[in-house]
Amino acid sequence: MSPNQDQPNPPPPAGPPAGPAGPAPLPTLPPTLPTGQAGPRAVGQEINLPPGIYPNVPDPYSALPPDGSQQPSGPPPVPAEPPKQRWEHTRSVISTILLLILAPLIALAITAFAFQSYQVEGASMEKTLSNNDRLIVNKLARTWARITDGHYTPTRGEVVIFNQAGLYDSEGQPQKQLIKRVVGLPGERVVVKENKVIVYNDKFPEGFNPDKDNGYSISADETPGDVDTLVEENEVFVLGDNRTNSEDSRYFGPISTQQIVGKLTFRISPLDKIQKF
Repeated sequence: MSPNQDQPNPPPPAGPPAGPAGPAPLPTLPPTLPTGQAGPRAVGQEINLPPGIYPNVPDPYSALPPDGSQQPSGPPPVPAEPPKQRWEHTRSVISTILLLILAPLIALAITAFAFQSYQVEGASMEKTLSNNDRLIVNKLARTWARITDGHYTPTRGEVVIFNQAGLYDSEGQPQKQLIKRVVGLPGERVVVKENKVIVYNDKFPEGFNPDKDNGYSISADETPGDVDTLVEENEVFVLGDNRTNSEDSRYFGPISTQQIVGKLTFRISPLDKIQKF
């Protein structure tokens, strides 16, 4: 075949036809990767990352309100306390204040009208009671008599605490609290003679010795003195158990029941001598 003979045109080259010089075409994107695998990020294309890859990175869009405005800076506002909790807190404060106020008032009321601690001074009640013994005095019967405008009269043999004027206490006050045993009751005649105590009344017109016949015992064998007295209404005749060393009705006479503070109920100290009377 002659070189000048026409030959068929060669097939056109693959791809777009060549044009004038200009920007290079964008590369073809790789095929889509399987789910859960990250590939190279294309420019201008949003990629959804699988959850859990960056657990500590906060989402900058989650803190914004729906309208896109910026939230105020600083700590979040404290929610208001519910009314029920506020009332419970107020009630607790009021209860504490009332307790602090009422506790000493209750203690004073108990001491003044119900029970009182008493410490023995001296040896006038030995060997029943000794110096510095700590006692509990029952005031309930005496308080009730005052409330009802009545008269409190202890029974024979009871040990009572009473206020006695004319005797000075350890602080120099002209009134002293004494503790003695009731021997004579209202309407009775009490005689102290020949180192004995004899009580006369309607039941025993011939007299009897309360130290021997009244259910209590004392260590004293003798009762010095020379007394013959009638116990008036609302009075009692008292003696110390240590008859040779006691200031009692042999010296200042019968005492009024209005002077009585209360009766001995317990000895609480010393611990080895705790006793109920």
